[in-house]
Amino acid sequence: MSFAIGLCAGVALAAFLASLAIGPVTLSPGRIAEILGAALRGERAGGAALRESVIVLDVRLPRTLLGLLVGGGIALAGAVTQGIFRNPLADPGLIGISNGAALAAAIWIVLGAHFAGVLPPALADAGLPLMAFAGALVATVVLYLIATREGRTSVATMLFAGIAIAALAAAGTGLTVFAASDQQLRDFTFWSFGSLGGATWQKVAAALPFMAVLALICGRLVRALDALALGEAEAFHVGIDVQRAKWLAILAIAAGAGASVAVAGVIGFVGLVVPHLIRLLFGPSHRLLLPCAALLGGGLLLGADVVARTVVSPAELPLGVVTAGFGAPFFLWLLLRQRVGLTG
Repeated sequence: MSFAIGLCAGVALAAFLASLAIGPVTLSPGRIAEILGAALRGERAGGAALRESVIVLDVRLPRTLLGLLVGGGIALAGAVTQGIFRNPLADPGLIGISNGAALAAAIWIVLGAHFAGVLPPALADAGLPLMAFAGALVATVVLYLIATREGRTSVATMLFAGIAIAALAAAGTGLTVFAASDQQLRDFTFWSFGSLGGATWQKVAAALPFMAVLALICGRLVRALDALALGEAEAFHVGIDVQRAKWLAILAIAAGAGASVAVAGVIGFVGLVVPHLIRLLFGPSHRLLLPCAALLGGGLLLGADVVARTVVSPAELPLGVVTAGFGAPFFLWLLLRQRVGLTG
């Protein structure tokens, strides 16, 4: 167990340093360590070193920390989704949460200017992420109400309801975008592909509580997810409160996927690829899968972000395009592998 977690932590640390070092101004690991060490002592470089200090502390560090939080959150949400559905192809987007957030964000981009004037400035500035998170929460609540009958939640009904919610939200998004101006359409298109380009310390602070809640819930779901892999009846017979586990899983998925979409837009395939990759490397135990998913998801997203902002520099590729570039071939390979397993 320690080797697997150590390996994933090493990948995350390497991606963390690369994210701070690589860019239009390349910095050595030693220089980065000096700047971070001085900042921890409450000191700030002056003179010629001020430029490098600003680049690390004010530009790259919030972006890097936000990437770790978002990547880890998406991967954890994906691991919980696959565990509760007992399906390695499941993803938070499959049950409509990402689409609900995207619909709410599209509504804010198109109509937000009409409300921004009557809202307090701080609330107006945070309108887009707040609306995206609210959309994710509404989608989760609607999903639960549809799938729950007499206090019992059907996973199969939840899955089909999620597909329907995702389709409805996508239709609503298309209708909203149809009414958008050219500038609003460009804003939504850029946001919908995902990006860490707008990272700020405020966004890091906004995402941190949700990711902390997600991590706490995942810590309490380890035994339940392992038992549910055998089936709900088997999990019940070994003492798992199945209904409570489903509730906790829904909250975890909403916190991870909703908060990630709110601060970074829609980023696909990380929640699908990372948990499955860890199962292939280290086995299906959630005691190992969940912490490794958080570390590797953060590292993988940071690596994708480095590619996004350097490969066509000084322009920047949408992050979702990069994650789809490696995630989609992996997904196809996964489907072919399963088909061979079924027909072989």
